Amino acid sequence: MGIKANYSVSQEFCTHSLCSIQPPTHINQCSPETVPRRDCSRSTPGGSCSTPGQQLPSSLPQPQTRLCYDLMATAGKVIRCRAAVAWAPGKLSVEEVEVAPPKAGEVRIKLVATGICRTDDHLLQGCFPNAEFPVIPGHEGAGIVESVGEGVTSVKPGDKVIPLCHPQCGKCSFCRNPESNYCQKSHFSEPQNLLLDKTSRFSCKGKQIHHFLWVSTFAEYTVVPEYTVAKIDAAAPLDKVCLFGCGFSTGYGAAINTAKVKPGSTCAVFGLGGIGLSIVMGCKAAGASRIIAVDINKDKFAKAKELGATDCINPRDFQKPIQEVLTEMTGQGVDYSFEAIGHKDTMIAALASCNMSTGVCVMVGEVDSGSEISIDPTLLLTGRIWKGTLVGGWKTRECIPKLVSGYLEKKFNLDLLITHTLPFAKVNEGFELLRAGKSIRTVLLF
Repeated sequence: MGIKANYSVSQEFCTHSLCSIQPPTHINQCSPETVPRRDCSRSTPGGSCSTPGQQLPSSLPQPQTRLCYDLMATAGKVIRCRAAVAWAPGKLSVEEVEVAPPKAGEVRIKLVATGICRTDDHLLQGCFPNAEFPVIPGHEGAGIVESVGEGVTSVKPGDKVIPLCHPQCGKCSFCRNPESNYCQKSHFSEPQNLLLDKTSRFSCKGKQIHHFLWVSTFAEYTVVPEYTVAKIDAAAPLDKVCLFGCGFSTGYGAAINTAKVKPGSTCAVFGLGGIGLSIVMGCKAAGASRIIAVDINKDKFAKAKELGATDCINPRDFQKPIQEVLTEMTGQGVDYSFEAIGHKDTMIAALASCNMSTGVCVMVGEVDSGSEISIDPTLLLTGRIWKGTLVGGWKTRECIPKLVSGYLEKKFNLDLLITHTLPFAKVNEGFELLRAGKSIRTVLLF
């Protein structure tokens, strides 16, 4: 039958540190003094939760001890919980799913928060390569380890973690290369619709549900391979640092690692979504003297300037191609250009807008599956460099925890990227905001 997760709707919160209605900024450190108490169907007279049919011993008074007790209660058992299932391309349906225990080398995570990324929308449109339906999308989450399978040593129950949409196995030739952040386990090399034994840990209404990029963060619980998990600082607020799972890391790293933006340089950023604005932040941190933000949605210009853009332009305001506009604005074209949209036309425009001899163009946006681009080879013959980036060039398991620490040290403020916070049940509303251009990042809370 499985253990059913509780999802009550009261405005207050339970004191239990793993309850599905626990406020994310207090996860793993709750107490009656720091978190408002509320009663739920799992509460004991003392206000703490226990697994249905069990009483929490009075000899376990500390929050961390209560946490461990709860983990012991669910470890090795099937958990029934909510998840957003795409039965076919189109709209998501919030369903009750069953999540099997982790097998050897796997980790089961209780998600606390997840961001909505444009890549998830590509999946729902049927444009993501090699995806299979029905599927649980989501790849930008943060949570707590609930249990681990045999042989897992890098994380333990109770650890705060970020599941990684790009793995780091540490063993393949790419992982061993200090100049590469690619991994042979990436979805570009092998499908990630099922786990390593070619089975799924998700089921719903008697049917197998596929994983997405192995992580499937649109579920209260998920099971992933160990090498797709990054342990992070216990002080990290999970409703904020979930963006390190994709958006912020990809954009910021595209400027810092892939392009290696130099102080005093000029940059152009095409697309001002969560990744594009993170690129702006990276260019500013690298010391760029001029950062030109390009988007057809003028409502995003104020946020771009707040994060470091010096100029904001709308291609629709000009009668000539935007690459010509940028070349005229800068004299010889920008030193670095970034395409964070995923359109063929803007990719060519971004390449043509950078300096014809020394310019560097970084492709960050992901085009639809099966797309091909035709270019004039003279754009590259004169010396331009055209590069791509995956998760900003970071070796994920090594670097994501360091980025989280940098956030806690206030080296950058990714909170500014979060424009909407919604309960998980409103996941489809979050996608509507994304498609209407009204949000930068929407974070869903479980």
